[in-house]
Amino acid sequence: MRADRLVALVLLLRQRGRLSAATLARELEVSTRTVLRDIEALSAAGVPVYAERGRRGGFALLPGFQTELIGLNHDEALALLIVGSRRAEQAFGLGSALASAMRKVVDALPESHREIATGAARRLLIDPETDLLSHRLVTEEVRDSVVTEVRRAVLAGHKLRIHYAAMDQAPQWRTVDPIGMVTVRDRGYLLATRSGADRTYRLSRVLAAEELPEPAQRPHQVDLDRAWRERCARLLAGGDPVTVLVRVKAARREDLVRTALAVRAEEPDTDDWLRLEVTFSEAEHAEWALWQLATNAEALAPQWLRTALRDRAAAMASRYEASSESAA
Repeated sequence: MRADRLVALVLLLRQRGRLSAATLARELEVSTRTVLRDIEALSAAGVPVYAERGRRGGFALLPGFQTELIGLNHDEALALLIVGSRRAEQAFGLGSALASAMRKVVDALPESHREIATGAARRLLIDPETDLLSHRLVTEEVRDSVVTEVRRAVLAGHKLRIHYAAMDQAPQWRTVDPIGMVTVRDRGYLLATRSGADRTYRLSRVLAAEELPEPAQRPHQVDLDRAWRERCARLLAGGDPVTVLVRVKAARREDLVRTALAVRAEEPDTDDWLRLEVTFSEAEHAEWALWQLATNAEALAPQWLRTALRDRAAAMASRYEASSESAA
């Protein structure tokens, strides 16, 4: 629709500054002639768009131009409302801000769009508290004051002082250079450097945080997705991770994968079974994960894991057999 295209044109100019007709045409997937007609229409409607001639010329908005134009279509409004759902709003401690933004979005919609979008949003749910097997999703508690200070330091580019309780260690104060924040399966992490070395901190273990006035020592640009992948790879390469070959019922695949560090390979097996090559952090981790699945999974390799699970099952059977005899 032309109205949507005019809104997109204004937003492009607001966000990216001067753009040529060819660039606008490419972004909007229309011809340059259509762009020129749209520019004329915007000018006639009072939008202060002007042209600059020359090799580096193009179209731009007058500096300081502001508009209350929202221009959201039904699907765009619905997407924002879904992102602002109960579980999605918890990310990075921005729940209240996101809820406020959602109210403004809804208020800005035409009444007909508002009723349709809010009604549709009630029929779409992101990550409920339990799955179909009534397994509750475990959400780690992070103090609001902590996540607020961490977020401020990350966005401002300032050093951060945290009181951190590493596993099996007494809490200690550390001063770090924050790089970014990551949320994975309802767990929050701070990516940072300390004395130039990469560090990853779980936000639930940060007892207190304080943004410092000194600038952080970090690159101006960061590819956070790449940084996260590299740290995950280093975690897998360090310590004593073990990789096992497992048969698992298809219905219990997610229960297995949820406890693993990585899935290396996967293929169908017989009937409703799958065959997976899975990496765990250590031998005890692998044994525990397979034991939880009982007869819904079978460790195929390595042999030491099969032996450990067999011995555990034999000990369990022996205990219950002895209990039955004493009761008789």
